[in-house]
Amino acid sequence: MSSRPVRRVAVLGGVRIPFCRNNTAYADVGNLGMSIRTLGALVERFGLHGQVLGEVAMGAVLKHSSDWNLGREAALSSGLSPLTPGITLQRACGTSLDTVIHVANKIALGQIEAGIGGGSDTTSDVPIVVSKSLRRRLLDANMGRTFGEKLRAFRGFRPRELMPEFPGVAEPRTGKSMGEHCELMAKEWSIARESQDELALASHKKAAAAYERGFYKDLVVSFRGVERDNILRPDTTLEKLAALKPAFDRTSGQGTLTAGNSTPLTDGAAAALLASEDWANAHGHEPLAWFRDAQVAAVDFVHGEGLLMAPAWAVAQLLQRNGLTLQDFDFYEIHEAFAAQVLCTLRAWESESFCKDRLGLDKPLGAIDRDRLNVAGSSLALGHPFAATGARIVATAAKLLKEKGSGRALISICTAGGMGVAAILER
Repeated sequence: MSSRPVRRVAVLGGVRIPFCRNNTAYADVGNLGMSIRTLGALVERFGLHGQVLGEVAMGAVLKHSSDWNLGREAALSSGLSPLTPGITLQRACGTSLDTVIHVANKIALGQIEAGIGGGSDTTSDVPIVVSKSLRRRLLDANMGRTFGEKLRAFRGFRPRELMPEFPGVAEPRTGKSMGEHCELMAKEWSIARESQDELALASHKKAAAAYERGFYKDLVVSFRGVERDNILRPDTTLEKLAALKPAFDRTSGQGTLTAGNSTPLTDGAAAALLASEDWANAHGHEPLAWFRDAQVAAVDFVHGEGLLMAPAWAVAQLLQRNGLTLQDFDFYEIHEAFAAQVLCTLRAWESESFCKDRLGLDKPLGAIDRDRLNVAGSSLALGHPFAATGARIVATAAKLLKEKGSGRALISICTAGGMGVAAILER
């Protein structure tokens, strides 16, 4: 086995197309088209035309079967050398943070010098398939050698077999949607509707302010005539948010999650460029930040744990391994799948019983400085294309650290299936 030392991994930057509400600007584009535009913009920004990178890792949660080689196909159309390998990965909402981790690990181990991690998602161009019975008939017909054998495959055919099957929106093991699970979490942790709306409003205000000061100028590239995220509502108010009806618990009278404090269905793509220190220096690129470490965790949500609480474990494990406390960060980039999810996680870290009984800690992780939370806005205001959010956050956190000149950023993302992905960037 090689005894080579682990190398530092530089985050050189990232780009994304504006995130758009589903069935609007990108309704007919699809994952490949969005990925190509995003990778192409990254190639252009860093002068990578014709260059060979060690890896392009991309992913998508909702994708057609024809997108099975999405990472490689997008790389082939990006302007990079065709000698650049591509891989397609998926971990629900943590997908593009995981693609970044995948690339970072290869760089750290000396397997590659530079690579791109990213992802895309569309809830407009979703895969719709024929029913299982019709699919079986079509496969049998395809195997038939004669016209008669092909025709026999449709013997007993019933019109209801023509009904298509749509992608599932519920957890297969519980039958509940992510929003329904988060409603249970909000009730368990006594997260008030007003607190959720306040966090959502803050996300919109912070994102709008970030756009106004030019923060997103080099992070967001136009596509399809769109210059900025069309979900962003800088003129929203607490009164407007309070007027919205519950979206997931409509019958009990106690529902608190609404369309305003939950992320909308979103189309978009994002990607980030990482490299070794030597490669960055040789190509004249200043590292914005260093990718220090990452952690993935999972919870048993089937037997009562909150579906979206796994980041609480991932962050605790990450901090312990790195000898850090929760307060040792200048920026906290916590993905806003739902305002309630963020607030449940923050409350759990402050809870003595939770940290002792569930995380096995001697004392609570404690509170964070809310002024350092999602300072440029997050998913509630910008949108959440499932597999693009992680790369968006990595690029955002790296730029925040570059602006500050020093410090650390903690990234935390919850995912379907009861998983959480966390990472640390530092400068």
